[in-house]
Amino acid sequence: MKSALGAFACLVLLTANTALAEGDAAAGESKAAICAACHGLDGNSVVAMWPKLAGQHEQYLARHITLIKDGARSVPEMIGIVATLSDQDILDLAAYYASKTISPGAADENLVAAGESLYRAGNPEEGIPACTSCHGPAGEGNPLAGYPWVAGQHATYTENMLKKYRDGQTWGADDANSTVMVGVARRLTDEDITAVSSYLQGLYRAD
Repeated sequence: MKSALGAFACLVLLTANTALAEGDAAAGESKAAICAACHGLDGNSVVAMWPKLAGQHEQYLARHITLIKDGARSVPEMIGIVATLSDQDILDLAAYYASKTISPGAADENLVAAGESLYRAGNPEEGIPACTSCHGPAGEGNPLAGYPWVAGQHATYTENMLKKYRDGQTWGADDANSTVMVGVARRLTDEDITAVSSYLQGLYRAD
């Protein structure tokens, strides 16, 4: 009985802590002013080398801001910005950007066939799995598994990230998600990366 009560108490405490660890989108909006120069007022960056944050999963955003702050993910341009953020600031910013809608993009028509083939079927001969297995058919990712929303992202940003993964960059030896991406990207050619990045930029779910 004591064991059962102890387990219940732990569950209650865990639930309470989880409930407290929530972001406030309204508070995040006022804190996002410093981010707007690179990521846009609503999280839709107009500069292709900087990612669109609008519509990204809240948990993913909070995790990656924290990784950058802790130095596990190297983004030199953000070090001075994230250094002073509190845990609540990070949660609020993540909630704000997650509440926004990603802006439309377009794929290069000449690359759509190759990009779609890689995204939906992979390349079994080269050991490349389909991107849909983690990021879904519409590119919306899987927030519970930590896989990001990739549809509509700038092709330039996606291409740069895939090349970093191909070079072996991870967010720490114990980070499963980036380790998976390294394993996938190391089999991609430059042409593969360009094609799938372009395809993702124009990928949208049909309503």
